Amino acid sequence: MRRTLLLVFTVFTLISCGDGKNDRIIFDSAGKINDVSVVIDNTMWDGRVGEAIRNVLSSPIYGLPQDEPIFSINQIPSSVFDGFITKSRTILKVEMGKPAGVTYKNNVYAKPQRVVIVSGQNKDEIIQQVSDNASKIVDVFKNIEIYEKQRLIKKTLYNSKTLTEKLGLKINFHSGYRVAKEEDDFIWIRRDINTGTLNLMIYELPFDAITKTDSTVRQIIKIRDSIGKMHIAGPTEGSYMITENAYTPFHSEIILDNKPTLETKGLWDIKNAFMSGPFINYAIEDKINNRWVVVEGFAFAPSVEKRNHIFELESIIKSIKIE
Repeated sequence: MRRTLLLVFTVFTLISCGDGKNDRIIFDSAGKINDVSVVIDNTMWDGRVGEAIRNVLSSPIYGLPQDEPIFSINQIPSSVFDGFITKSRTILKVEMGKPAGVTYKNNVYAKPQRVVIVSGQNKDEIIQQVSDNASKIVDVFKNIEIYEKQRLIKKTLYNSKTLTEKLGLKINFHSGYRVAKEEDDFIWIRRDINTGTLNLMIYELPFDAITKTDSTVRQIIKIRDSIGKMHIAGPTEGSYMITENAYTPFHSEIILDNKPTLETKGLWDIKNAFMSGPFINYAIEDKINNRWVVVEGFAFAPSVEKRNHIFELESIIKSIKIE
């Protein structure tokens, strides 16, 4: 009994001490990957403000064979936003009657957590703020979701020593994956799922294999088609993976591992067979080693939604570290 009282007194003392700034207990955040809680009153959610928010957070992802939203939305009226509900990892709050603006906060109710507060004196100002800051809002939420997915993957890491030895890089993927094919400059990694497979291809190219011109996308597609023909055989003799010609690939330039990177998203197909799915291709400019490192994820998951499968592959790819 005395020990219990002493323990309670000690804990109470520790909590009571300090300057009042860092004595708050922060709980772990919760929620499914790519779910966003939107705190907004029902009347605004059913009207123009809600429509503007949905147009941003639920816009379809480019590069999937069917329309799927960037995020799934859980709408929460302000009056019930309390307790466990506040522990969501991603929260967008709408505050009417305040100066127009967008505020980004970290770990307000839980950790890790990003809270985006959109404010305005009236509905038109709020809608304008949502529209003007759409890209940043999406990026803020997506970045923390990638961080969370990478954190979960690290719990059961696959020993990727082979990648370091053969290609001079590290990448984090969990132990559910296996090496399906391994050569000196090419590795194919895959994981079985209920409806198909998730796949990663990692290979290197000479530095002059890709030049940044108006034809860069065509160069990348030509390379991935040659890699598919060489390494990714289909279910029947003479079949192999190619890029679907009817779907224009999305192309942009980003930074990965502090290096310029060409990002390409589109649909793959199997020549002479009825199989297809989405892919994401990252060509990383590795000037120090005089090469391009290409990492591609592609999913085969017929008849089911593919957003979270591609998101898993993207999260894995974005963990890459080139030595």
